[in-house]
Amino acid sequence: MELTRKTIAVTVATLWTSPEKARSIDKNALTNPVRLIDWLEPLTYTERLELCDQNHVQSQVLYGEEVILLDQRGNWSYVLVPSQPSSKDERGYPGWIPTVQLSSRLPDNHSLFVSTNKHGAKLHDVTENRGMLLSYQTILPVIDERKLDYVVWTPHGEGRLDKDDVTLCRKNEQVGTGDELVHEAEKFIGLLYLWGGMSSYGYDCSGFSYNMARSIGCTIPRDAHDQMKGGEAVEEGEWKKGDLLFFAYEQGKGSVHHVGIYYGDGKMIHSPSTGRFIEVTPLKGTIYEEELCGVVRYWGKN
Repeated sequence: MELTRKTIAVTVATLWTSPEKARSIDKNALTNPVRLIDWLEPLTYTERLELCDQNHVQSQVLYGEEVILLDQRGNWSYVLVPSQPSSKDERGYPGWIPTVQLSSRLPDNHSLFVSTNKHGAKLHDVTENRGMLLSYQTILPVIDERKLDYVVWTPHGEGRLDKDDVTLCRKNEQVGTGDELVHEAEKFIGLLYLWGGMSSYGYDCSGFSYNMARSIGCTIPRDAHDQMKGGEAVEEGEWKKGDLLFFAYEQGKGSVHHVGIYYGDGKMIHSPSTGRFIEVTPLKGTIYEEELCGVVRYWGKN
């Protein structure tokens, strides 16, 4: 049976555990256009924590990304996200999205793309949602190149992105370096943690490592425990900038619960937990030193 594919038609679509998990205070995350700031800014610490502790949210998906539609219930669609590898389903990360946030418009085959290199890149000249502000690492196919901008395919028709706001990339392009990964990560120091976050409106720990790897052309699994299973294991003393550091309960012997990016000089950059901000922190003498359970490198594989 041929799978039904859709594309994300809002800046950032949140992937919910079930339709019932969306609360009344989450209404601004369920609309088209989505109102992310209106959703996130009023949330209290407890309300943000519930996204994790009460299993409300699974992940997020960016504008223009393809999803596989598996089921519909009322105004909701159950989808898989192929761009987010997961042990939950080999076809992609599963979850529920409001149907209004999906488009039936699919891109043709393209070999040239642009990825937004900053938060709030403005998408111009779109028939609907004119002036949409895109998240960092939104990737769209290129239709044409002009002097100051690129014409791109979007779920709403053709759009324009300023060249200063994007990085040109091709399919199967050489993966960047660990230094480049860390440089990208530094852009988000001070950004508030968001459970399930996969956008520059807020990242969780593995959403941060996933998107920083994506920024150098490397697709890694969505969740920390899956990320640890891939890549190349790195021995102590061989760590380099951009390596992923993994942490587990029971002094490193239990289940993996956190991931950070090696920053060099015995430090890491990471998105710690609800109520905290992306930071650079030393490992020595901290709980992270006790719980370190593995180091993996993705960026040197080709």
